[in-house]
Amino acid sequence: MSQGPNGGGHYARPLRLYLTLCGILMLMLFLKGGAGFYVTALPADVLDPLIEASGKSRELFVADADNWMSLTMVPVLLTFYALISAPLLRWWDPEDLGWRKAFRATFVFLNALTLVTLPLGWFAYDAGTSGYWALFLSAASIVIFMRMGAGRWFRAPLPGFAKAVALTIGIQIFGTVGILPVVAIGLMAATYAP
Repeated sequence: MSQGPNGGGHYARPLRLYLTLCGILMLMLFLKGGAGFYVTALPADVLDPLIEASGKSRELFVADADNWMSLTMVPVLLTFYALISAPLLRWWDPEDLGWRKAFRATFVFLNALTLVTLPLGWFAYDAGTSGYWALFLSAASIVIFMRMGAGRWFRAPLPGFAKAVALTIGIQIFGTVGILPVVAIGLMAATYAP
């Protein structure tokens, strides 16, 4: 990143690669069986009235919600990651990037992060291993930021590490918040869609 927000022209179109990687993650989610575990984990006093209002059986309701959540989870979460990363990377950059270049630099960073974590992405969608995957994602985020940001987003290692941790915590928080609209979309669609 020392060559600029688009890597000296090597990453002139990072959004294309990012969308491709999102598509691969969505395919992994579908092959893994979807995101129905978020719906089945809801308390009965929340879920039962929605199932009753939908007029569907519990199994059909969960399947409908799962389909909608599986369709929207990856794009929504990765959008939330970009929404926290872009302002921070813009703020930390010595140049006045503007929002367009800040998002371009963000997608270059997120591409690197996604490429490194993609081989283990299968474990992100399993309730038993998602916590370990989140730890791996956090460690990868710190290492990639330290590798890519040297000379661009930080000058000395200690401030760089602090920024890497701040960005990683922000990504985790926004990812957790990003699940809420995904679950809401799934529940609303399962309730009101025929």
